[in-house]
Amino acid sequence: MAQTIHYGIIGCGMMGQEHLRNIALLDGAKVSAIFEPDGEMAARSQTIAPEATLVDSIDSLLTIDTLDCLLIVSPNYLHVDQFAQIAATRPLPLLIEKPLFTNADDATRLDDILATYPAPVWVAMEYRYMPPVAAFLKDAQAVTGGIRMLSIREHRFPFLEKVGDWNRFNDQTGGTFVEKCCHFFDLMRLTLGSEPVQVMASGGQDVNHLDEAYGGRPSDILDNGYVIVDFENGARAMLELCMFAEGAQYQEEITAVGAQGKIECLVPGPGRFWPDHLGAAPTPQLIVSPRNPKGPEKRDIPVDPTLLEAGDHNGSTFYQHQGFLELVRGQRAAPDVSAQDGKIAVLMGMAAQRSIAEKRAVAMSEMTG
Repeated sequence: MAQTIHYGIIGCGMMGQEHLRNIALLDGAKVSAIFEPDGEMAARSQTIAPEATLVDSIDSLLTIDTLDCLLIVSPNYLHVDQFAQIAATRPLPLLIEKPLFTNADDATRLDDILATYPAPVWVAMEYRYMPPVAAFLKDAQAVTGGIRMLSIREHRFPFLEKVGDWNRFNDQTGGTFVEKCCHFFDLMRLTLGSEPVQVMASGGQDVNHLDEAYGGRPSDILDNGYVIVDFENGARAMLELCMFAEGAQYQEEITAVGAQGKIECLVPGPGRFWPDHLGAAPTPQLIVSPRNPKGPEKRDIPVDPTLLEAGDHNGSTFYQHQGFLELVRGQRAAPDVSAQDGKIAVLMGMAAQRSIAEKRAVAMSEMTG
């Protein structure tokens, strides 16, 4: 059996607890220390990882000699400061949840930290690892003969409640198209194998959180929109987001089309939100539709029930940690999702937010230059 890898975790709210449950399913992995300042979340975390030591600061966490790697799952706006603190104190292999940063001014600061960070950094992009999405990525180029059009539709539930309601405000999340959608911009780059050139978006806050205020401050988070992205290789991609459509059978629908055919990926939302009276939750599907001979082929892509119970992301968190552990053990040379990947996904989301605010197309050179 491989040597046990000891994790230190910073932040154990809803997503942090999903990481805890999935790490517990891995061979040779253990959560040894947790920093979670909210008492209720800390107590819930200890029921999942009872052997982990709860500490009262990041500094205290970093003094624990047994730690082999770190995981940041704190609110978005804290990521860069915490990364900087780790870099200055004890730079261990790091898995950091998306989005990597929330303020455009932090992009240069992030580059400066990364330039001298001696350990690998992996940005958590769970959607890559959902079994139906992984099957889509594997077959998309062959089925289409080269993707010319890519579309991603997410029809889902509104933002859930988080500690301190931090996810109700653009300045703490980066905005909906950063917080929620950097996953999808990452998938666009990965699927198309090309870099974005221009982003054009339209969106608004039309249904959700309209009557919510926190400390007298109204929520300003967007709940729907369209984003069109042009890529260097001539392909184009579109994102359609609606966060008041939880009645849909599938939460994500990803479609790629090329000269030879079309491939679709259908992904259900979290099973805990599926109504009991409708029976079993839908099974993810892959649909392959060649132009010649015509006739769609549907394939079920089931997910291990144990992994479904461990979180809301169709097993992807488990598979992501498998890869991260290989990186920590030196069994792979580089992370699947580099800090540069995480950075570009955020900048694409910021370009979408700017496009909506300024009602114009935004060149990616504006975000990177």
